[in-house]
Amino acid sequence: MSSFYKKLKPSSKVNESSKPAAQADQFVSEVEQDLTSTTVTSPSEKTDDVLHLFKRVKIGRTNVLRVVKRLPFGAYLSPGSNKKSFDLEEILLPKRYEPENLKVDDLLKVFIYFDSEDRIIATTEQPLAQVNECAYLKVVDVNKVGAFLDMGLMKDLFVPYAEQETPMKVGESYVVHVYLDEHSGRIMASSKLDKFLIEESHYHKEDQAVDLLIYAESDLGYKAVIGSTYQGLLFKNEVFQALKIGDKLIGYIKKVRSDKKINLSLQLASEKTRGSLANQILHFIKDQGGTSTLTDKSPPEAIYQQFKVSKKSYKKALGALYKRKLIMIEANKVSLVD
Repeated sequence: MSSFYKKLKPSSKVNESSKPAAQADQFVSEVEQDLTSTTVTSPSEKTDDVLHLFKRVKIGRTNVLRVVKRLPFGAYLSPGSNKKSFDLEEILLPKRYEPENLKVDDLLKVFIYFDSEDRIIATTEQPLAQVNECAYLKVVDVNKVGAFLDMGLMKDLFVPYAEQETPMKVGESYVVHVYLDEHSGRIMASSKLDKFLIEESHYHKEDQAVDLLIYAESDLGYKAVIGSTYQGLLFKNEVFQALKIGDKLIGYIKKVRSDKKINLSLQLASEKTRGSLANQILHFIKDQGGTSTLTDKSPPEAIYQQFKVSKKSYKKALGALYKRKLIMIEANKVSLVD
């Protein structure tokens, strides 16, 4: 055992907290609502015992496991739901990752992966990305078999050359999809996101707020990961802020086209939003002494800088205020109506 523990990182502060067994049902319910199920393909070379374990935990994901044994070098965890456990279902949590006052039968939220010697291990450290997620990660090494990315854990994330959209370089960062290799059962990553992301949507709705991760730029605009599963497009002529690969931001479903592909927007265009924008404009003009030089002829960049909306949305809001006879629109200024 001693040779194994020499390979572990220096001790770092752990923020995870344990839960008493009496609160087990409630704790598991709360945590597992946030966990995405992962189908694990078991490596052919694994023994039957390990294959059995694979069916009980999500490799490369966060799991809620029970403490079944405590030893000087760490704690053993099990996916079992009762106090009885078998060695084949036990996963080591090294001592340095144990929360304070850890006890047998406590439940822990841990990430499960393979250590540097390909043994299953648990950690309370949170990785920068989990299996079936996309993330913007930095290359820390490149060798004859591929690149290695920093994923926030002791072991780096492997990207084979065959899974690199462009050759990766040390020090550069790339948006990758994390997956379980079907042949080896190991956690890997790919920058060929089009292989993993779904283009067609059957459930997204117009104006729906979504998390976006910018991963590519084309002549038309910016490709973005929607959540961790779908992809969509932001058209350049509708983007009024600087964007770069790796940016994470909130966006909106502008339209699900007839071919089910998704057009995105960084601003809402609904009537409700225009009403809210109209109120913002009124307050802005009032703060400017009753007159503003930000008109419907102003540059899109100036409008976005002030109101974080497109010029089209701004013009519609001005038109609504004009129809209500609340403002006067002139060639070089907008004024409140007395």
